[in-house]
Formats: sequence, structure tokens, C-alpha cells
Amino acid sequence: MISRVKQPIKTLFILSCLSGIVICCAPAFADEEQQIVHQTQTEIEADTNSPAQLLEDQQIDLVGPSQHYEKIYHKTVFSLSGQPKYPEHFKHLDYVNPNAPKGGVIKLAEVGSFDNLNRFASRGAPERNSGLLYDTLFTNTADDITSFYPLIATSITYSDSYRWAEVIINPKARFQDDQPITAHDVEFTFDKFMTEGVPQYRVYNKGITVKAIDDYRVRVDIPASDREKLFSFVGSMRVIPRHFWQNHDLSEPLSIPPVGSGSYYISEYKLGQYVVYRRNPNYWARDLPINKGLDNFDEKRIDYYMDNNVSLEAFKAGEYDLRAEDQPKNWFTQYQGKYFDSKHIIKQEQPIQTATDTKWLAFNLQKDLFKDIKVREAITLAFDFEWLNHAFYYDSYKRPYSFFENTIYAAKGKPTEQELKWLNPYKHIIPEAVFKNAYSIPKSDGKGFNRDNLLKAAELLKQAGWAIKNGNLINTKTQQPFEFELISYLGSDIKYAIPFQQNLARLGITMKITLLDSAQQLRRVRERDYDMVARDYYAVNYPSSSLLVLWGSEYLNSSWNASGLHNQAIDAIIAEITKNVDNQDELVPLGRALDRILTQEYPMIPMWYNSKTYYAYWNKFGQPAIQPTYAIGIDSWWYDADKAASLPKNQEH
Repeated sequence: MISRVKQPIKTLFILSCLSGIVICCAPAFADEEQQIVHQTQTEIEADTNSPAQLLEDQQIDLVGPSQHYEKIYHKTVFSLSGQPKYPEHFKHLDYVNPNAPKGGVIKLAEVGSFDNLNRFASRGAPERNSGLLYDTLFTNTADDITSFYPLIATSITYSDSYRWAEVIINPKARFQDDQPITAHDVEFTFDKFMTEGVPQYRVYNKGITVKAIDDYRVRVDIPASDREKLFSFVGSMRVIPRHFWQNHDLSEPLSIPPVGSGSYYISEYKLGQYVVYRRNPNYWARDLPINKGLDNFDEKRIDYYMDNNVSLEAFKAGEYDLRAEDQPKNWFTQYQGKYFDSKHIIKQEQPIQTATDTKWLAFNLQKDLFKDIKVREAITLAFDFEWLNHAFYYDSYKRPYSFFENTIYAAKGKPTEQELKWLNPYKHIIPEAVFKNAYSIPKSDGKGFNRDNLLKAAELLKQAGWAIKNGNLINTKTQQPFEFELISYLGSDIKYAIPFQQNLARLGITMKITLLDSAQQLRRVRERDYDMVARDYYAVNYPSSSLLVLWGSEYLNSSWNASGLHNQAIDAIIAEITKNVDNQDELVPLGRALDRILTQEYPMIPMWYNSKTYYAYWNKFGQPAIQPTYAIGIDSWWYDADKAASLPKNQEH
């Protein structure tokens, strides 16, 4: 249940079990579940003449002939957009207790299994948090996710061409075996990922070079001017130890703990069952302002459960300490009893007001069955969200109608003139509906019949060349029946699948439901061996170059683009987005134009997202007074021995 947060190990448990509130670093795409940078609405609406922008534009140095000079900047803190929340010489983060006591254990859980400890392996099922063993050059915070603060690096130098940067490595930086972290390790890391990393990393970073100038200076060159890509790449780059990984293949599973650079190391594990991360008392960066008050637990233990219901019962029995609940029915019916009444277990609800993860069912558009947009729309109409939400989910879910849900980039109404500027050149290849009202799906009556939508679906299927014969939907040309398979994780919530299956059967469609373990699911997704797959679409706070990996034609061999949707219009608009990330006037219509194309192509069926974050924890922790914007801040909690002493005996540590 640990959220996929690609931050240093210090944020390993910030979002433990939390859906909908996320912290992410910029897109390095080092593994297939890497998250993407998010930006707040407040930041994107910031005055372009803010102090931070003026600082960004301040000339530091001039290099080259007068007619071709470059402005050179030297920074310790830099931002993708807006003003960094914290100044250069801040003391500690706002949402921490800098004097928090160290000690104790926090126990957490994941649903699934793992067979190795290399998060970057191209096969197998890695332990889901093992990528976080490594610190990055710079880091974000849980209340400022678009700025970068020094961690392994101390500063960055770059020019206004945004084609190169030089980074200074902190000479105090050490790996967990006390070997120094040098510029040579940075160069090695990049080369390792480019030769043995997942394909999307190599495609996304094609043309980039990373070279050590000396032991503590490294230079990054990118093939074209791109401020966002340069800052994101440098800011979020993990550093792995050359002396360990030169003897191991990064693409292969690893059965022993790798040497890391973060504040926690793997001290104990049993493949498939549990892993223990222990705080490194000699962690070199523990007193940096970015880390003060964080990483307060001596141990973080993660137990794996094959079934979510079993995991819930284990939590209530005190087998682990904190759990986020993404099934509202469980929240309203299962989180009760003597431990809740006595406040031994604390329940928390928080409204979600920022960009959030959303759940979808992705069509595999490589399958001939789903190539016709009318077919995809028809099947989408068969998904009765209103009834499911009321019958199973206590009306706690909302339905996403955008790939920029809860942001100003979500398409609304009819396209504006600014949006049409980007859409009109591609009229011949994008759906006609793009030029009408924004994507929406007619609501059902919520009574479970979904009659009107099924009638519309039947008509669309007829137009697409399908007809009912002996109760089955048959293709009028091939005479093949309409049959497909939906795959999902074993132990995940599939209550929606049976009613969906029944609605499809009323149209004459046969849907087979297959549940797979983690390794099987990951393999089939990587190989595109599926018809339809249940998919989380991670929150996107603002359009950026990360959309290339999510939707770009060059990245179809990536498991990020679950549907495989791609076309010239999408590629062209994303290219414009990458040029205008820091230009809000252009970014809003670009984002909305892209959203119109993505949604009106019907590549995925929108299921839902939580309107609130639900989580519960055993009352044994101290918490700072301030909670960060994008997380509940578990990495700033600490073990409270007095509270723990008042709990039932099986909760004492």
C-alpha cells in the first residue's frame, strides 16, 4: 500500500496507503512506475513578475562574443515554475518538528508480492519501494513540488540557452557503505540507465550527455534548448554507486540488497513476504535543512499481503500501523469496533482539492476489436458509474472526465479560439467531437438498469458493423463473436467488474475477467498482452514534457501508455507544451486542447476517483502542527512511547 513516490528514501512513507494526494519528482523515467512532477494551481497562477521570476532572469555572468553571449546563472535552489517556497538558507521545512525524537518502528503494508530488490529490473516483480534507496541530486518537498533543493548536489550553474548545466557535488556525500559519492558515479548512473534501463528512459533522454569534469563537478548537455527538461533531469536524477552496480546488470532482478545513498537501508527481508528498512545512523545528509525533522523511525517494516481484505483485517488486529482505504464501503462499514471506539485507532478524512490519481479501464488499441471509436464509446456507455457509486461506494467517488482532473487544464465547454488554433490543423485526423462540448458521459438513473446508455451503445455497435445473432454480438463481416479479456491484480477491488460484465452481456458481448499476481500482471502489461487492463492514471498538476512518455508516439513500447493511443495531433501539441511550460497564457489552451483529443478518442473508460482521502493509524505517533499540502507527512511523524504504552499489549514495541 505504499504509494509510488519517486523521492529519496526519506519520503518512502510520506504517502503510505494514500490515494489522491501525491508528491513527485520530475520525470526521469528510470522505472515503469515512476511518477510525474505535479504543480499546484496557486503556483501556476503566480504573477510572472514575481520575485522568483525576477531572480531567475537576473544576469549573473556573460560568456561569449557580445552578439552571441549567454547569461550564466548560479543557483542552489531553483524552480520549474513560480517562486521556491524556501530561501537558500532556510533552517528546516515548515511541516516538521526539527527536534522530533528518533526511534521506534512503523509497520506498513503492500498488497501483492515481490521477487527481487531491484526496482529498475526489466523483469520480475521488484520490491515496490527499493528504488527509493537512492538519493537524488536535488529534491522536492511535500509543500513545494515544483522546486528543487540541494541534496547530493550543492548548486547548479546553467545558461539562458538551457542546453547545459554544471552541478557541484557535496564532498561530504556518501553512499551507505561510506564510499564517497562523486561526479563519476553520476556519469556512471546515466550511462547505466541508458544501456540497461527501461526503453522509455533511453528514448526520453536520447541525445543527453553526462560527463564528470572532475571528482565533484559534472556537466549535463541536452540536444535542444528546453528549460523544463534540463531542470527536471538534473533535479530528479538518482545516483547509484558505480562500485556496486558495475558488477550487476541493472535490468536483471537482484536477490540481495543493493548499496544505496538514502537515509534508510534494507536490513532484513524475505522475498515475497516482507522487507525492513532501517535508518542509517551515519547518514551523511541527516542534518541538511531539507532533512531536519524527517526520517524519525528507526525501522520501517513493510509486510506483503496477497489479498486486500486480509490486509484490512491484519491492520485492525494490529499487525501494521497505518492504512489508507480506497474502498469507501470498507471505510463506512469495516473501520469500527472497540479499538476505534477507544481511539486506539484514529480515523482521518481529508477532502481532495488538488490533482489526484484517477482509475480507468484502458483499451488496448493495438487490438483490432477496439480500433473503431464507436466500439470504444459503446463499451464506455455500458459502465454504469452512478449505480456502482451508490451501491458499492457510498456515493464517495467522483467520475473523471479529464486527464487533468481537478486542474485549470481540464477542457470545459466548447473550445476557445486559442484552443482552436492548436486543433484546427488536425481536423482531418481527430474526432469531430473534439470541436464540440467537452467530453462527458450521460449519467444513468443509478437504479442498475442503465437502459438509455445501453440503447445508445447498441446503436453505436450496429453502426460499427456488429449485430446480435442467437444472443451474441457478431461481426457482420468476419462472423466472429465480440469477446475480450479484462486483466487486473489479484486481490484488487473488482466489485465493479461483475456488473460491468453483466451490462456487456446485455449487448451480446462476452468479457472474461482474469486476476493475476504482480509478476504476471507486470509482464503482460509490458508485453501488451491484454485486451483491457485496470489502470491508475497518476495525477498531472500541469502539462509538461512528461506527457511525451504518457502519450507520445515514440514511447509506445512503454507501459505508461496503457491504451497505445497516439497520433500526429497529440505529438504536435505535446511538442508545443514542452516549449511553453513557463508560459501560462499558452499552456492553458494547449492543455485543454490536448485534453479534448485524449478524452474524445475514448482510449480508456473513466471509472472514478476518491472525493476524500481516507486513512487510519494506530495511535502511537507524534505529529507536527502543520501538515504539508501534498501529503499527510508521515515522514515527519515520530514514535511516541507514551502513546504506545497505552495501547493493547500487541501494539507495544
